[in-house]
Amino acid sequence: MRTEIDVNEKAGYILDCLKQGILLTTKENDLLDTMTIGWATIGIDWSIPVFTVYVRESRFTKVLLDKTNQFTVNIPLPGKNVRKILSFCGTRSGRDTDKFKELNLHTVPGLTVDVPAIVELPLTIECEVLYVQEQDPRRIPDSILQRHYPNKDFHTAYYARITAAYILEEEK
Repeated sequence: MRTEIDVNEKAGYILDCLKQGILLTTKENDLLDTMTIGWATIGIDWSIPVFTVYVRESRFTKVLLDKTNQFTVNIPLPGKNVRKILSFCGTRSGRDTDKFKELNLHTVPGLTVDVPAIVELPLTIECEVLYVQEQDPRRIPDSILQRHYPNKDFHTAYYARITAAYILEEEK
């Protein structure tokens, strides 16, 4: 069962969760991948609700995202300890690891996108990419370049329409 939510009412909580990490999930055909993210924003662009996420060029999730232009954002509920999941998904690549199998993660189909929600992180935002922007390293201050991009592995920003937001409820 899903309980629809107003993402604006949950925005503060979602942004707080970013400090510890949340999951970005995408899927192409039968290939499913998720990764831990800590950089994102929620807002209004072009008069529509938008979730903007930043994905490094080297990430396997980016390969899938560039092909499908759809993703879900998966966020834990208060009091749920998901550190093991976030750590694993932030340090392993989907190129050579099936994170869902390794962590025994459970999924349910998305409502508006062909990407599932993750039961263990039940606050879910479904998104369709509207606009993509690669970072221009010439426009990034040197102090940020040195700290966050020593390997020149820059981010791409994905501005995505929020198409659904809900909390997965445990079946009783």
